Amino acid sequence: MSDEQKMTEITPLTENLRHKFAAEEGFSVVNALGETTLELPATRMIEVLTVLRDDKSFAFSQLIDLAGVDYLGYAKHAGKRFAVVYHLLSLFHNNRLRVRVFCPDDGFPLLNSTTSIWPAAGWFEREAFDLFGIAFRGHEDLRRILTDYGFVGHPFRKDFPISGYVEMRYDPERRRVVYEPVSIAPREITPRIVREELFGKEKHDG
Repeated sequence: MSDEQKMTEITPLTENLRHKFAAEEGFSVVNALGETTLELPATRMIEVLTVLRDDKSFAFSQLIDLAGVDYLGYAKHAGKRFAVVYHLLSLFHNNRLRVRVFCPDDGFPLLNSTTSIWPAAGWFEREAFDLFGIAFRGHEDLRRILTDYGFVGHPFRKDFPISGYVEMRYDPERRRVVYEPVSIAPREITPRIVREELFGKEKHDG
């Protein structure tokens, strides 16, 4: 099957999602490269995600993963900066689904917590909060999970400096870890390259 065929392939899951949601404002269903993505507005996320779990025609009982995304500087995106992507699995139908929800406010990215739907979301939401600064309303214990206790900023944001803001080392005289300003000068190791669309793909005439 060619990439073009995969891009236009309509699956039973795609049809079901479009019948259920696509006519509503702010919803879109895309099936590309064999993967189905449902995009929905933040105001409807808890309602819709609950339907995806409980409706027997979907039965997405398992949350596989949840990840933050920062679209800052992304050439093909002109909307909101931050989004959360949910990867769902239906064991009953053997289906996978990607759900994307954009945070309404770039200055303070905030979405509702999904721990009431999938308790496993608790750890993933803490990770998205730690790395991207995305907060989740209703999360009972929203703390950093990967960075240090005194860490400043969110390291997976596109505008976070590669070298960070501080460096740490163990001070034998003080017998503890100390934080100091970064001692190395910022530098660009790999140049930013914007390639043309379809770069590297063979073009066939006729």
